[in-house]
Amino acid sequence: MVAPVLEETIQLLNIVKEIEIAAPLEISFEALLAELGPEFQTPDGSPMPMTLEAWPGGRWYRDLGDNAGHFWGHVQVIKPPKLIEICGPMFMSFATASHVQYRLTAEGEMTRLSLIHTAFGMLPDGQSAGIHEGWQYKLNRTREIAESKR
Repeated sequence: MVAPVLEETIQLLNIVKEIEIAAPLEISFEALLAELGPEFQTPDGSPMPMTLEAWPGGRWYRDLGDNAGHFWGHVQVIKPPKLIEICGPMFMSFATASHVQYRLTAEGEMTRLSLIHTAFGMLPDGQSAGIHEGWQYKLNRTREIAESKR
């Protein structure tokens, strides 16, 4: 049996976002790791704990138990407390490749957190609007966690 060929094109997604956090660099990095891991939430505030193995080659995934779950990516680069890069399918359940970079820069007692998400592949139409909103939520959530630990 031959699968039908769909008329889809390869699309590129490039998202760049930046926020300021009223917390020192080390606390902001710890907050980022928490937000990517056990304190991960969906935009409606529902908990969705993830596992982030914070070392080169470490996995980022959601364990649902009973050998079920979702693989989101591998840690490509980690340089605490300034940089983490993850590559993999992320939250996309279609033919894509993604790379996400979080860069933290100290600015006195403040931290600047920059995010770049680049993806290419068979992205469904209308997908990028939700991705923009989702990343903004995740950055704001990281800020909330960091500023609560000051």
